[in-house]
Amino acid sequence: MTLPFHVYDVFTDTPFTGNPLAIVEEADALSTAQMQIIAREFNLSETIFVQRPEDATQTARVRIFFPTGEIDFAGHPTIGCALHLAAQRGLDRVVLGENAGPVQVEIADGRATLSAPVLPHPHGPECDPALAARAVELDGVGFGCHRPGVFAGGPAFAYLPVADRAALQRARPIEPYWSELMTACDVDSAYLYTPTPEGYAARMFSPTAGIPEDPATGSASAILAAQLLVSGALPEGSTRLSLTQGEDMGRLSRIGFEAQVTDGALSRVRISGQAVRISQGRICRP
Repeated sequence: MTLPFHVYDVFTDTPFTGNPLAIVEEADALSTAQMQIIAREFNLSETIFVQRPEDATQTARVRIFFPTGEIDFAGHPTIGCALHLAAQRGLDRVVLGENAGPVQVEIADGRATLSAPVLPHPHGPECDPALAARAVELDGVGFGCHRPGVFAGGPAFAYLPVADRAALQRARPIEPYWSELMTACDVDSAYLYTPTPEGYAARMFSPTAGIPEDPATGSASAILAAQLLVSGALPEGSTRLSLTQGEDMGRLSRIGFEAQVTDGALSRVRISGQAVRISQGRICRP
């Protein structure tokens, strides 16, 4: 038995840039172990499995896997799968039933916009700036009012602000400090960011999750809203920014970001992007 699959580059409209995604359809009969085997076979940062909806409010039920395990929510699989299903079925709105809850995605002009299913919130202990700097082989982390933080919204990330684009380009995980930082912050990933005229440039490292570096991380982009709020970078009302990621990997990704602040707290976070199909075929069922 074989299953249909499609591979998209997400958060881009240019083939062979952005973040690759495998979409496996007709996955209802697959066990968790079989999904994990297929995700390891594709060996992309994430693979999404499409199943029949659990109720009439959903377009599809989906499950998302790293090469090393299942995750409750991720941005680039949600964006890529929503654009795929919308094109396939002629839809302008898609609701994906993810482990984190239903994720609503609006489709317009070839672009998908998702609303984060969980508002970002603080996670775990404080992040030690000195250890964080050693963990990414920099002299220091932080700029202005931006200091390292740890936040979650489904997955959790350590957020490390760096002074400029040159520092962002130099950064890399260094052991044993990297593992010490991950343990201290109760995460397995770090999102580094620095300001640009349009918003922020970022890199995301997650080697212990099987992702040495991710070209685009939608979930971390959404959760960034909490980091920006505590840093004083999100005023009351709506803020829209452009995020870039993956440039230092040769896979430039562009992510739209919108956060709504009401009475000093996050009330909505949305991210958006495009996707382009690279390949399709059938894969054997394990």
